[in-house]
Amino acid sequence: MDEKTRKHFYEKVKEEPFAKAFDIQLADISEGFSRVQMTVTKAMGNLFGMTHGGAIFALIDEAFETASNSHGTLAVALNMNVSFMNPPHVGSLLTAEAKEINRTRKTATYDIRVFEGEETLIAACQALVYRKGSPLPFAKEA
Repeated sequence: MDEKTRKHFYEKVKEEPFAKAFDIQLADISEGFSRVQMTVTKAMGNLFGMTHGGAIFALIDEAFETASNSHGTLAVALNMNVSFMNPPHVGSLLTAEAKEINRTRKTATYDIRVFEGEETLIAACQALVYRKGSPLPFAKEA
């Protein structure tokens, strides 16, 4: 991934309304890989006082979106299978890493893990994209 494209990813995630809603930050990106972070807030709580699975899924999906599009062509989600292991604590920083484990001309599979701190596994996900092959809309700007 060239530096111009990398910069565009950082800018686009900062501008993305969904990422803004959860204050998700792009921490690192390279071809087939992404690391994003989010701080758990009280507003992310569910009926039982734990972090809502949807908030954790939001972080997973941002890592998936950026990693799967990191090759410079549009990729769209086909399937995501998430397992929740531990509830994170309010105020904690969550980190999601998406790693490409297989890529063909038309699909790609990703392993995505969410951690609280360095050791506590919060969630794990296996996700599949369809690779449309068309350039990213902002690739023309790069």
